Amino acid sequence: MDVATLVSAAVGAAIATLSTAFLEARRWRRDQSGRLLETRRVLYSEYLATLSGARNAFRLLARDLDLDATARERTAREAFAPCYDVRYQMSITASSPVREASEEAFRRLRDVRDRAGEGTLAGDERYTSGRREYEAALQALRQAMRAELGSDG
Repeated sequence: MDVATLVSAAVGAAIATLSTAFLEARRWRRDQSGRLLETRRVLYSEYLATLSGARNAFRLLARDLDLDATARERTAREAFAPCYDVRYQMSITASSPVREASEEAFRRLRDVRDRAGEGTLAGDERYTSGRREYEAALQALRQAMRAELGSDG
């Protein structure tokens, strides 16, 4: 067998091996990216649902005229507690823009919790302004999530 044939076969094998490795690396990155996107989609939905549940509880508290101060504060804190778990998940999974927007929404909802827990009622300007600040932060969070997930069209 002549040397040129051996070299040609070796070069062909090397090219085939390198192109296969390159294609596999691209496929792996694409699969990883798809899994991360799906993980984020599920987490973002869970986060929004958790915030919504707490917000609804605060709405009820702000309309309840009969609840005593201790029960009101306890109810507000219990309704907000699940938000912490998902917040920590967001802190390690979300992109920077979504993480920052989620923190802002969390803080504004925590303010609403404090107002509802203190006995501020729905018609009070202090409660209403807190609710507006939360709604603005929530809107910014949704926009950041949609942009990241590619559904902002």
